[in-house]
Amino acid sequence: MISESSSERPAAVTAPLIGAASFAPGDIVRHRMFDFRGVVFDIDPVFANSDEWYEAIPEEIRPAKEQPYYHLLAENGDSSYIAYVSQQNLVPDAEGGPIDHPQIEAMFEGLDDGRYRVRAIHRH
Repeated sequence: MISESSSERPAAVTAPLIGAASFAPGDIVRHRMFDFRGVVFDIDPVFANSDEWYEAIPEEIRPAKEQPYYHLLAENGDSSYIAYVSQQNLVPDAEGGPIDHPQIEAMFEGLDDGRYRVRAIHRH
């Protein structure tokens, strides 16, 4: 125990620097390296998936954990799926057209000016 008169102080607790999210639910984005696009439906302020998932990413392209990560309703030329992507690997989608994913209608009301409107029941 450290007394008030002690010159020793407990070590400061530091948290990782976390950047602000660049995208919001409803935004349509494209992966920077892989050929798929999707609509954001949730955001983690920092990495929140399993270590096993993270370690499966090749080290030379593995993104930092201390940045926003996005849950996407994603599509590519072959299928639709859920993707989990770091902010550094996403760019705004220039195509602007609809995303072909079976869960779009459950979460979003429609597409306006290249962005989906979040259904009222999914808003915080």
